Amino acid sequence: MRNDPHVSDGIRLQKVLSQAGIASRRAAEEMIVDGRVQVDGQVVRVLGTRVDPEKQVIYVDGNRVILDETKHIVLAVNKPVGVVSTMNDPEGRESLTDLLAGYPERLYHVGRLDIDTSGLLLLTNDGELANRLTHPSYEVPKTYVARVHGDVRPGVRRQLLHGIDLDDGPIAVDSFRTLESFGDITTVEITVHEGRNRLVRRMMETVGYPVRELVRTQFGPIHLDHLQPGTTKRIKGNGLVALYSAVGL
Repeated sequence: MRNDPHVSDGIRLQKVLSQAGIASRRAAEEMIVDGRVQVDGQVVRVLGTRVDPEKQVIYVDGNRVILDETKHIVLAVNKPVGVVSTMNDPEGRESLTDLLAGYPERLYHVGRLDIDTSGLLLLTNDGELANRLTHPSYEVPKTYVARVHGDVRPGVRRQLLHGIDLDDGPIAVDSFRTLESFGDITTVEITVHEGRNRLVRRMMETVGYPVRELVRTQFGPIHLDHLQPGTTKRIKGNGLVALYSAVGL
């Protein structure tokens, strides 16, 4: 038997949705009646339902409602080459902490980029979100743009999509395309959903095209866009909802 999501001393569900900016209270009532709202995994159609937004999880149309963005901190960082993907470095190299002035909260870095790779890195105060974003079972895609040596032949795309063998096991890309060629340098875009150490560099070297420069441009639904190297931006609103939804939270 399912537990009743109603909390007698809680706040009316339509008011919670309205305060979260989802819709006006009247429109929120229509959403509830139409069966578009879930509380703790259960569809709620009763307008008198009261909930505890501090403890319960609410979804509208399958997307999680972030009730208090101040509690869900996710930062996008454009990590420059030469910065290590840790909060502190025993060797004294520049680390992520050096880029995070103004954020006293404890933050987890979501995966890593090697010291020679730049681009999008996510940090969050939500340990469960960090774990799911990096766990291979959730298959969160990560997109990279690489400048490689040589004129990439057409068969490379098919080879990488079909799969190649690395020393730590087989791997296949989710997508691969050539962006441009200039002289003996070709720029390619690669999407994978695994997070092995130096994966893109090892893949491209295995197929005969060593990487000269590598930038991560996308992590799940979050894009690097025009974020400048060494700077951060707070992920809010639809971006935050999309990130949680990507891993079923």
